[in-house]
Amino acid sequence: MKPPLMLQTAPLPTSQPPALAPLPPTTSSTSRPVATSITVAPGDGIGPEITEATLRVLRAAGATFDVEQVSLGKAVYAQGISSGVPAEAWESLRRTGVLLKGPITTPQGGGYKSVNVTLRKSLGLFANVRPCVSYPPYVETRHPAFDLIVVRENEEDVYGGIEHRQTNQVTQCLKLITRPGSERLIRYAFELARREGRQRVTCMTKDNILKHTDGLFHQVFEEVARDYPDLVADHMIVDIGAARVAAQPGSFDVIVTPNLYGDIISDIAAEVAGSVGMAPSSNMGLTCAMFEAVHGSAPDIAGRGIANPSGLLLAGVQLLEHIGQGEVAHRIREAWLTTIERGLHTADVFTPGRSAQLLSTQEFADAVIANLGERPERLVSTRRAPLEPMDLSRLERPRPPATKTLHGVDVFLDWTGAPEQLGARLARAGTPLLPLQMITNRGVQVWPQGRPETLCVDHWRCRFLAPEGGEVDHALILQLLQRVLDLGYDFIKTEHLCAFDGTRGFSMGQGQ
Repeated sequence: MKPPLMLQTAPLPTSQPPALAPLPPTTSSTSRPVATSITVAPGDGIGPEITEATLRVLRAAGATFDVEQVSLGKAVYAQGISSGVPAEAWESLRRTGVLLKGPITTPQGGGYKSVNVTLRKSLGLFANVRPCVSYPPYVETRHPAFDLIVVRENEEDVYGGIEHRQTNQVTQCLKLITRPGSERLIRYAFELARREGRQRVTCMTKDNILKHTDGLFHQVFEEVARDYPDLVADHMIVDIGAARVAAQPGSFDVIVTPNLYGDIISDIAAEVAGSVGMAPSSNMGLTCAMFEAVHGSAPDIAGRGIANPSGLLLAGVQLLEHIGQGEVAHRIREAWLTTIERGLHTADVFTPGRSAQLLSTQEFADAVIANLGERPERLVSTRRAPLEPMDLSRLERPRPPATKTLHGVDVFLDWTGAPEQLGARLARAGTPLLPLQMITNRGVQVWPQGRPETLCVDHWRCRFLAPEGGEVDHALILQLLQRVLDLGYDFIKTEHLCAFDGTRGFSMGQGQ
C-alpha cells in the first residue's frame, strides 16, 4: 500500500450507534514522541463501529495522539445546522489540522449539503488521493495483482452544488472547472507519481462533449505534462477509461481526473480490487488533511458488527504517516496484510468454502492487534520514509490574463409553445448590431431550421450574437433584455458570449 503525498500544511441489538470507547490518556517520555492532537469524527451508520476498531489498532501499535472528538453529520443536521458541521468542529480542525472522519449520512432532499463536500471545499482540501490495491488470492478478484492511485480534484466540477430549478420542467447544475484548481491538482498528481516511483499518469475527461470545461482540464494536463518528461502522460475519454479500469486495472498507475469522474472511477477500482470496504482516502490541502474510508455510512448494516474497518484503518495508517509516525504506520500495515493472508476476513470479502474465517468488526481489529510485529509472507509491504511537504507554488507557471471581448448574450426563457412562434416574435427584440442568431432547447438547435422530432420543454436558450465577430457593450445587452420583457417573455438567466484572446469562449448549439 502506497501512502498519499503529504502536504504541510454477534449483532448488537441497539437502535443507536455504539459510542466510542474512552481512550487512555497519552503520556510523553524519552521513549515515546509527544502526542499530536487530531480531530476525530465517528460519523453515522457504521461509522462509530469502524472508528472504535481503528483507534484501538492505532493505539495498540504504539501510535501517540490526543483525540479531540467532534460530531458531524446526522446528529448535527437534527440540531438545525444545515451544513452538518457545528462551530466546535471548525474550532478543533483549526487547532489540529488533521481529521480522521467516519462516514457521514447526508439526508435526502431538504437542502442539506454534504458534510464531505463542505469540509473539502472550506478547508481547501484540493487533492483526494485514493490508492486502490488488490490482494489476490487472499481477497477474491478477477484480475491479477494491481496497484493504482486515483487523484481526484476535490473542490470543483458539479460538486459545487450550484443548482437551480428554473422552470416547471427544468433544473440545472453549474459545472465549474478552473485553471488554478486544475493545475495544482494535476501538478500534485505528477509529483506524487514521481515520488512514488510510478511510471505513468493518465488523465480522464469527457472533453469530446464538454469541450470548454473538461477541455480546459485536458489542456492544463498537456501543459503540465511537459514539465515531467521522465513520466509517461496519456489521456483517455472517461467512459472507455472507466471500462478499462473495470476490465484491466493493472494497466494503470496514476489516474488524475475531475471531481465527479474521480468519485466514480475510484469506487470502481476499489470494488474490482475486492471490496469498497478496504479502500482508504486522503484529502490533502495546504494547512489541513482529512483521512476517511471511501465507502459510505451503510445504515442498513449499522449496529450489526459486520462492517469491514479496513478502509478507515488504512486511512488511519496514512494519517500516522502524515503526522510523522511512519514506523507505527508500517507496523500496522504489515499486521493488516498478515491478517488478510491468514484468511481472517469480514463478511464483505469472506468467501464460504475457502480456508477463511468470518470475523466481526471488532474481532477483525483484535486479529490485527494480535498480528502486530508479524510480517506477511507473500503480500508486499514497502516501508516508506515520511515525504517532505511539497510547495506547489514554486511549480506554477504564471500566465498573463487574456484579453476578453464581449460579442453577445444567451437569454434563457421560461416559455411554452412552438419554436417557430418564439423565433418569429423574439427576432423583433434583436437589432442589426445584436440580432437573434438561434434558439436551442436542451442544447439542440430548434430555430431556425429545427426538426419536428426534437422534444422541446419550457426552457429555451435564445442566442443574440453580433455578426462577423463584432463587439457589443453591456448597455446594448440591457436594452435587449428590456425589449424581451416588453414582448412579455420571462427571462430566467443570461450568459455573456465572450472571446478570450480571440478564441470563442462558448459552445455552439447541437445541430448548428
